[in-house]
Amino acid sequence: MADETIKTTGIAAHGASRLPSVEVDSFNIELTDEEGFLGDRASKGAFRAILDKWRKPLRKSGDDPFGKEPSENINKKVLDAILVGDDREASAVVHSAIEDFAQELAHVTRRFLRTKAWDKTERIVVGGGFRDSRLGELAIARTEIILKAEDFKIEIQPIRFHPDDAGLIGAVHLAPAWIFEGYDSILAIDIGGTNIRCGVVETRSKKSPDLSKASVWKSELWRHADDEPTREGAVKRLVKMLNDLIAKADKEQFKLAPFVGIACPGVINSDGSIEKGAQNLPGNWESSKFNLPISLVEAIPQIGSHDTAIVMHNDGVVQGLSEVPFMQDVKRWGVLTIGTGLGNARFTNRNGKSHR
Repeated sequence: MADETIKTTGIAAHGASRLPSVEVDSFNIELTDEEGFLGDRASKGAFRAILDKWRKPLRKSGDDPFGKEPSENINKKVLDAILVGDDREASAVVHSAIEDFAQELAHVTRRFLRTKAWDKTERIVVGGGFRDSRLGELAIARTEIILKAEDFKIEIQPIRFHPDDAGLIGAVHLAPAWIFEGYDSILAIDIGGTNIRCGVVETRSKKSPDLSKASVWKSELWRHADDEPTREGAVKRLVKMLNDLIAKADKEQFKLAPFVGIACPGVINSDGSIEKGAQNLPGNWESSKFNLPISLVEAIPQIGSHDTAIVMHNDGVVQGLSEVPFMQDVKRWGVLTIGTGLGNARFTNRNGKSHR
């Protein structure tokens, strides 16, 4: 292990394949077809494009129930309300879009299941912002039915925690066992192409040693896409958010661990640098001269009276890790996160046994 890795984590390498509860068999696989990246067929943007396709014939006749509102501007709550509303034509448009999207998601999932890395996967959880809606839940359920009709022995279900919380809660599964003996909470960071979210996660390990009761006590959100900061400006704002949370946790007398778990897009190298996949973040995060964990340790060298330890992993992996306590009845399982793109990771439980 490189000296830098020891300096910034003291525990495990960033982007590690071996974590306390699971082996990470793969993450951030970029499958392609003749049209480009396969994940683009099952993203938030893909759903909006499908919705727009179904609106077109109605638009021509002047009967578009959504009027002139661009499809990308219609929020999920509005679409959810339409599903159960009295406007049958509008409801039919949304149902049609859900069906087409489920077919695309089934196609993409099929391709993942046929890769060596995803062989013998028993269950898939679906996270990301799209899951946080009734239309997302219906698309996920429909995808499972499509695949089961083709004799795929697979369960597909929405991620349990709210996607915003899952990306923070998963960070507790990056932490070593000693964290849970002397501390009751950790700091977590979830970095996305639009937002950066920081939070204090209560482990509640005394009540539930499997961490199934872990929860976000307090979080702060910064929509960096609106501010278009430099990379250095983003790190500075991130440090301020963390220091604010440390002060609040101290005021409430939490026993905050000297540990920060980070979820970040892209392929994470063992030294904390980002190999690829961070193109939506502010500035060049893939530069050989930039290392987020080192930057944070330099800014916050200690939490309480102990040296700060940091572990960073891919955001899809971390969101998936929030499901670890609920995946003990299977051995091999995966996560797909539907957002700007399609995040993915496949896990094998280190201790769990399949009951199949």
